[in-house]
Amino acid sequence: MERSPELVNMTRVQQFILLGLSTRLDVREALFAVFLTLYLLTLLENTLIIYLICSHSELHKPMYFFLGNLSCLEMCYVSVTMPSLLMGLWNGFYHISFIACMTQLFFFIVLVGTECILLASMAYDRYVAICHPLHYPILMRPQVCMGLVLSSWLGGLLVSMVKTTCIATLSYCGPNVLNHFFCDVSPLLNLSCTHVALTELVDFISAIVILWGCFLMTMASYVAIGRTVLCMPSTTARYKAFSTCASHLVVVGIFYSATIFIYARPKRIDAMDLNKMLSVIYTVVTPMCNPVIYCLRNKEVQVAFYRTMHWS
Repeated sequence: MERSPELVNMTRVQQFILLGLSTRLDVREALFAVFLTLYLLTLLENTLIIYLICSHSELHKPMYFFLGNLSCLEMCYVSVTMPSLLMGLWNGFYHISFIACMTQLFFFIVLVGTECILLASMAYDRYVAICHPLHYPILMRPQVCMGLVLSSWLGGLLVSMVKTTCIATLSYCGPNVLNHFFCDVSPLLNLSCTHVALTELVDFISAIVILWGCFLMTMASYVAIGRTVLCMPSTTARYKAFSTCASHLVVVGIFYSATIFIYARPKRIDAMDLNKMLSVIYTVVTPMCNPVIYCLRNKEVQVAFYRTMHWS
């Protein structure tokens, strides 16, 4: 039965309740300690990387420019979702106003979209460095690097404005319980009491363009890198390049596979517990692993770190 506009206006939800990851007290206490530690560790790692890149001239290269932006993005990323997760674990559930929920959703989509495009830009940077080393100074000059980074942020912003507007203009008449630890697209669509076909279509198309598009560009770059590496005469050089690319591909693969499974599907997800577990992977695990995979295993970053420790 269709609700009348008057009834919809009278019963419009003013706040949501986030159920979080668990309702058991003993489990919540343990998870709170674990996720608080992971949150602080992620902030520490990424702050360290930004400091090293800014304070050491030998790291003023295109690759580290992208990595510095990725670290900044990861700090914002975890700071958007982790506070509500921690509050839910601390209290058992978390009340969030409608405006705060839409604000969290807006910034979350901005950061997810930006990271997708930024990872593709970083893969392109490695492709040029390995496959076209002689043209690298021209193809990846500072203006190009700045353009790629700005395009990443503007792309994420544009997608978020469209998706958040579509979701915020839906009617929510109750219930107001979100089976999640932050305001995400699928849980909100499941609570809407109006038709969501157009919103689902916009969400699906944007996910296809951003997620699948960036994923395919990233994979194409690494395939080209792999072909070039196989032609290298030095076994040591091949091993080093494959070792680096393999670690990068693990992180990229985890991030894209989780996000594509959740967002690049033509209908809402009903298995919300699976949704939450996958969300933990790309909102908590990858921001913590990215600094280690991309930077802290890097020899130049390690040298800069040791020099910093020696000076102190």
